[in-house]
Amino acid sequence: MLCAAAPKIQDIEANSLQMTINLSYLLRALTGASVLTLVCVGALADGGDLDTLSLEQLMDMNVHVVHGASKYEQRVTRAPSSISIVTAEDIRRFGYTSLADVLRDVRGLYVTNDRNYTYVGVRGFLRPGDYSTRVLLLIDGHRMNDNVYDSGSVGLESMLDVELIDRVEIIRGPSSSLYGSSAFFGVINVITKRGRGVDGAELGVDTASYDTQKMRAIYGTTFDSGADWLVSLTHYSSDGMNFHYPEFDQRTTDSPFAANNGFASGLDDERAAKFFSSVRYGGFAASLYLSDRRKQIPTASFDTVFGDPREMTDDKRGYLQLSYKHAFSDKVHLNVRASYDSYQYEGDFPMNYALLGEGDYEAILRDEMRGDWLNSEVQLTLQPTDRYTFVLGSEYRANIREYQVSYDAVEPRIYYVDRDDTSAVVGVFGQVEAKLRKDFSLTAGLRYDYYGESFGGTTNPRLAAIYNPSPSSAIKALYGEAFRAPNPYERHYNAEQANHPALRPETIDTYELVYEHYFNSTYRFSLSGYSYYIDGLITQVETADAEPYYENLDDVHARGVELELEGSYKNGTVLRGSWTVQRAKDIGTKLELTNSPRQLGKLSASVPVLSSKVFANLAVQYNSDSLTLARTRSPAFWITNFTLNTHDRWSKVELTAGIYNAFDEDRPFPGSEEHTQTLLQQEGRTYGAEVVVRF
Repeated sequence: MLCAAAPKIQDIEANSLQMTINLSYLLRALTGASVLTLVCVGALADGGDLDTLSLEQLMDMNVHVVHGASKYEQRVTRAPSSISIVTAEDIRRFGYTSLADVLRDVRGLYVTNDRNYTYVGVRGFLRPGDYSTRVLLLIDGHRMNDNVYDSGSVGLESMLDVELIDRVEIIRGPSSSLYGSSAFFGVINVITKRGRGVDGAELGVDTASYDTQKMRAIYGTTFDSGADWLVSLTHYSSDGMNFHYPEFDQRTTDSPFAANNGFASGLDDERAAKFFSSVRYGGFAASLYLSDRRKQIPTASFDTVFGDPREMTDDKRGYLQLSYKHAFSDKVHLNVRASYDSYQYEGDFPMNYALLGEGDYEAILRDEMRGDWLNSEVQLTLQPTDRYTFVLGSEYRANIREYQVSYDAVEPRIYYVDRDDTSAVVGVFGQVEAKLRKDFSLTAGLRYDYYGESFGGTTNPRLAAIYNPSPSSAIKALYGEAFRAPNPYERHYNAEQANHPALRPETIDTYELVYEHYFNSTYRFSLSGYSYYIDGLITQVETADAEPYYENLDDVHARGVELELEGSYKNGTVLRGSWTVQRAKDIGTKLELTNSPRQLGKLSASVPVLSSKVFANLAVQYNSDSLTLARTRSPAFWITNFTLNTHDRWSKVELTAGIYNAFDEDRPFPGSEEHTQTLLQQEGRTYGAEVVVRF
């Protein structure tokens, strides 16, 4: 994944436009918008006393249920977070092909790609070159962030096939009080389908631009014994884009790396294979996941030889998990899980050291990493009365291998890094939800984690006060702290690290106000304002001799407002729109962060046509401009996607066809420090189609 250190945040000249949002302003905005929405949208809603509705009636009103916010199921209006839910039906209609596609359409999130890996930004924070280490990614509650880089991959590199997803829970805000490290800005919990939800076999074939092909086979069933089984196999391939990089065009630059007139052709190839299977019987469950993905790198990152087809990475990820759930009574529930995880990475980087002035030879610089870890967790959920719910648990992770090596593949090898470490982490946590009144509850959580081999212990709380004017609405006042532990890569990859103080965890404090309301079965409204402070951001610096190492250097403050309105109609029409205004800056310099768009807009529409058997779908995404590492601004862009889905027109066959980035919008993303390019080109207009046959 990495053959050089991740980049530091660059100080950028502040733009004259200033956004001054404080908590008192957020409170006024929330109150005013709530009143306006009640007047405008309430006039459209059916009359009725929502307080008299049962849980089943609330479910009919699309009041979602979330599990990942508190590690037990609760209505989103009771959960101590601002939450978005994306369902399998959403994925089906809009033709999402990866988790990254799903997240692009979610309020307040943005996704970038450096032509090797895909990254997700949350609430104005996405450091160029950050491998999504500050968002915790889960599959059915299983931690996917690896034990060396802490990466939570949302692209093809190690994510589940999107057709297996039953729903995705996006849980904003710090969640270290339950999950420990990396639950910094939020948690993304991907919940898979069950065999009974598939009930037979599915074969799917996708084709798209750039000779992109995907084939998948899924089988799911429930046996007479009650055992539920799901199995899936997927293969993906794409030739990728051809690029022209002016930074490598010898006709316009005197760079010693320039070649091929700046053209990188046939260097964006990608291949991936994935396997997933789950078995559930009574309280027992087992799941197995395997993924292998190879990707060429066309950008000549890390000062490699431009145009060399040998630059590529290979990521292998897998886990085996066993779990058991048991209800001793309606008031006492036990959940136990144990798992083995593995992540293996290899990167080949063709180097010409003569061009670098560091030697007179050429070689493949090879990066290798192997992480193996065992994880176990015990959780007890208690509900002694209807007014109190307690969660008590402990977690132990044994990192049995944290292997990192980097060398020039010559004889004899020239090693830059060669480490094989072990470590362990112990965590204990507890949370209580107290319903002090029918319409008011408090949630308090606390977790202690101990990292014996590095910095010791850390304690992280969460508090939430939730007022429910009705069962279908909520006003939430939220506070939380979280941490991200320095990972083995940051602690050991650079030899210079040993000459500097040991790294301590990054920490974040967040304050948030949320208003949510479901208006009968048609409308849903959400408005949230947040303010967060990051202390001791782990940042790469260099010695006078240009030797890289990491320090807890930067502090960050961000504020923002997120608004969303959704309408779901009886004929199947869905309309959803959101707008986000945010500002993130370095506290010391008062300068804006790089790769942090100030505004994000989303619009989705799905409308039935042809007697409700075909759905026409529109998705529009807006990203405002953002600062680059070169202190320029990447352009703002609008992306428009159109898809058609046959839905239930035929019982056994389903067709989906789409035009993506339909207006061929230019949407380059800021490059990282390992890139010569300031901006990295992305796909223009593309086409895709899928055929699914069910048996």
